[in-house]
Amino acid sequence: MSEPEPPSAPIPRPEPLISDDVAARGRHEFAVLLGEFRRTAVLVPTDEDEAPLVGDFGGIRWIYAFSNESALARFAIARGEVGREWPYQRLLGARLLDATVPAVSAVGVPCGVALDVGTEGEGVLFPPVSGIVPEAAALDADADAEGIRG
Repeated sequence: MSEPEPPSAPIPRPEPLISDDVAARGRHEFAVLLGEFRRTAVLVPTDEDEAPLVGDFGGIRWIYAFSNESALARFAIARGEVGREWPYQRLLGARLLDATVPAVSAVGVPCGVALDVGTEGEGVLFPPVSGIVPEAAALDADADAEGIRG
């Protein structure tokens, strides 16, 4: 068998999907949003045992949280569950991320917060990663400890 011939021209590198400026602006905007969420009281619907209402998606357990009763009502409509009572707790976003997420994650399933799901174009996910949740609940904590993350 003969060796494959090298390409006659260099292989072009794909252009980045977004520029460094756009990526930096996106990170900044998310950091501002995260700070606002941490300082704001949100509504967390609860089940019959007063545990936060959650949904599992993509291997992550998401705690549902809502910025106001209208957003919670849109969620109920989207689920087709308008006729039932929706008890909720009012928690600061910081408490939700710093205490509730680790407690839910302790059962062995990574956990994040889904804010205003069911509200088209306004929902936000706070995934279980470093800088959002405590290291003990962060999926990337092991990577940080091993020096893998940049």
